Amino acid sequence: MLIARRTLIAVLAVGAVAGCTSDDEADRPPVVQLGPPGETGTPLTDDELTGLDQPQYTDADVAFVQGMIQHHAQALVMTDLVVERAGSDDLPLMAERMDVSQRDEIALLEEWLETRGEDVPDASGEHHEHGEDGQVMPGMLTDDDLARLAAATGRDFDELFLLYMIRHHEGALVMVGELLTAGEGGQESALFQLAQHIDSDQGIEIARMKSLLAEIAASPGS
Repeated sequence: MLIARRTLIAVLAVGAVAGCTSDDEADRPPVVQLGPPGETGTPLTDDELTGLDQPQYTDADVAFVQGMIQHHAQALVMTDLVVERAGSDDLPLMAERMDVSQRDEIALLEEWLETRGEDVPDASGEHHEHGEDGQVMPGMLTDDDLARLAAATGRDFDELFLLYMIRHHEGALVMVGELLTAGEGGQESALFQLAQHIDSDQGIEIARMKSLLAEIAASPGS
């Protein structure tokens, strides 16, 4: 799962605020600059906060967002196959929820790029394996994989879909992890929150898919 983000500034909530302050000031937690290990942090004043340089987005952030849009787009190609091919009553509902979450995240990723004047990639799902940089993205299905999935029906489709989508989602987690550990991106606040959201969402869906796959494997006819 998501690796903890190392940062200089931490927001700490406190139960009470000393002195006479307005309601707004009393409700606002102090921002503390973390000290060395074993030492206490130092609360920052409003003037000090104003002077802090906020992390800016990087080329690595742009490449991550553009790649994740195409990664999510392929998931939509896969969920579109479910209704006409699924054998399990549970899979269509799961796929529908997955479809909604992927579309919502694509919209957020596109907005992030548009706000910063960066190119928004094609989200049709027609470009399968490679990101904007030409590299194969983790977890992406090949054309042969998609053809095999499209040719399957019933129980065979259910098992293959879940295996492929688990792999696909795990690939998205790899992309998030690489962004946050390579040291070239993931520090801009909005981008970090997007990466966190994707990591959490994909992790939850992986757990659900593994549970359904186990149920199907244990059902009669296995």
